[in-house]
Amino acid sequence: MKIIIESSQPGEEDTVIVRCAQPDQRLISMLRLFQAAKTEFTGYLDGRIIPLNYQDVFYFEANENRVFAYFYSEVYEVKYKLYELEELLMSFDFLRCSKSMIVNMEKIEYLSPLFGGKLEAHLKNGEKVIISRQYVQCLKSKLGIGEVK
Repeated sequence: MKIIIESSQPGEEDTVIVRCAQPDQRLISMLRLFQAAKTEFTGYLDGRIIPLNYQDVFYFEANENRVFAYFYSEVYEVKYKLYELEELLMSFDFLRCSKSMIVNMEKIEYLSPLFGGKLEAHLKNGEKVIISRQYVQCLKSKLGIGEVK
């Protein structure tokens, strides 16, 4: 498969063209998901309401019945439950890594094994998050890797 990405002209609408011998249901579903994917959401900080983009989030964390979106250096409260975010982010590169956290896999710099089958994800902003044992296999399968030692 060949992928070509071209820049559009200023003011021109972004267009995706797919050329294939026979589009299967999986391809059509993926394109519909991509088209319907909402990339913006609302964050709250110090009484301000701020539009945010999912792609800039490092991770989401639930704490004391509230959910927070962690960016490079800012933290915003969001009005979603973690399970709602998990559903919304299915088409993005996010992974549930514990009962209380969803991490953006694009923001992981590297992984380190920990005692008890857990992993530690070192993020590009210098933070570290724990991938609990029950979610490690899902991470490995998303990354297409075998046993991490």
